Amino acid sequence: MILKTENLHKVYNNGVKSLHVLKGINLEIPEGMFVAIVGPSGAGKSTLLNLLGGLDEPTEGKVLLDDLDLYSLSDREISKIRNKTFGFVFQFYHLLPEFSILENILLPAWINSSNNFNQIKMKAISLLEKTGLAEKVNAFPQELSGGEQQRVAICRSLINEPKVLYCDEPTGNLDSASGKQVISLIRELNKKNKMTVVLVTHNKELAQVADKLFYLKDGVLS
Repeated sequence: MILKTENLHKVYNNGVKSLHVLKGINLEIPEGMFVAIVGPSGAGKSTLLNLLGGLDEPTEGKVLLDDLDLYSLSDREISKIRNKTFGFVFQFYHLLPEFSILENILLPAWINSSNNFNQIKMKAISLLEKTGLAEKVNAFPQELSGGEQQRVAICRSLINEPKVLYCDEPTGNLDSASGKQVISLIRELNKKNKMTVVLVTHNKELAQVADKLFYLKDGVLS
């Protein structure tokens, strides 16, 4: 599976003035590659990730998944791809405080009514074991540290076995040691599962674990 963009532009217009955030991005990411996109705050990193992940719509250009133009599909079809093919890890963990850790991880799988509940539950527990959180299965988010919550968010992103994992500043709320642990975990999953990873970050040091590094500045990728 190859993920690529062709002449990708994104312009935000509030009716008074426009902001040209992405300016003709051409990018190709082969299956199984770990790619990091580095740039300063406001460079357009999150905007690019949102377009790659089907979360926003480009002003011009294409996002291709195995030659399938993502934005030629209906909203319903894009939603299915986001749920089954893509996984997302954000700077903010977005865990629901009223649900246990296990329930938070299971949420994306519950969307697909064809899933066998017991099988999915065992998969979630297995992910918790692999990320060192087996003893936290019945805990609630507020009982965990920031690093532990981010590992839960990673487990949640993997429950549907995505082919592509998108990570938007996943260490932004963590201390240095926890950040390195989270990036090491993502790298390990990338290698073990041959899962494509797209990481956007302002942290050049953490980005060094990637197979390929890109720089985004003023809407231009190099």
